[in-house]
Amino acid sequence: MRLFDFGAFFIYCGFVGLLALFYKILPGEDVHGTLMRDKTRLNYAVSFFVYINSFNSNKLLALGGNSGNSIYDFMIGRELNPHIGSFDIKFFTELRPGLIGWLFINYCLAAKQFINLGYITKSMVLVQFLQSWYVVDALWYEKALLTTMDITTDGFGFMLAFGCYSWVPFNYTLQARYLVDFPRTISWLEFGIILFVNFLGYYIFRSSNLQKNEFRENPTSKRSKRKQ
Repeated sequence: MRLFDFGAFFIYCGFVGLLALFYKILPGEDVHGTLMRDKTRLNYAVSFFVYINSFNSNKLLALGGNSGNSIYDFMIGRELNPHIGSFDIKFFTELRPGLIGWLFINYCLAAKQFINLGYITKSMVLVQFLQSWYVVDALWYEKALLTTMDITTDGFGFMLAFGCYSWVPFNYTLQARYLVDFPRTISWLEFGIILFVNFLGYYIFRSSNLQKNEFRENPTSKRSKRKQ
């Protein structure tokens, strides 16, 4: 087995390119970002490029990625929000390639299990449903990303690029891959318990993140203030 496959590489590049095209041409809400250190608002509508490009004038640099150590700055990210014209590279990278790629690979693995067994196990159904729910939820609340440290504070470097383009889609799919090689059947009781625990955790996760997002956007709102 080869360690590198040019065919797979170009297919993946084409997939990312297609997502970038959809990112630009599909209609959607125009969301203004968080007020940055230079008092401008980013209007939101890879590693080597953004690092080298960060040395151009009038670039807003990340505080943590401007140490003067080239290796460290390359890893952490020197520029805060690199752009190609109006295309925000970091905002696009944060959710689109990794999460959508995660789903594509997951669905392929479910298809592989069906080919092997002639059916899909309940454990695979759970993995597919719960992970799909997480991804769709993240994309649905995508604008909440604009108030997170990833956008407002952290630079865009190799660490973030590797995490979003490689780590997420090719590691978060290991559960589904395991079930292809080692299919496991669970009872309906186990199915229900796992589903309940997941949605309990999801409620805590989503409600707390929406609360944090609202506070960052408007810390003086009634919901942001603690009850007296």
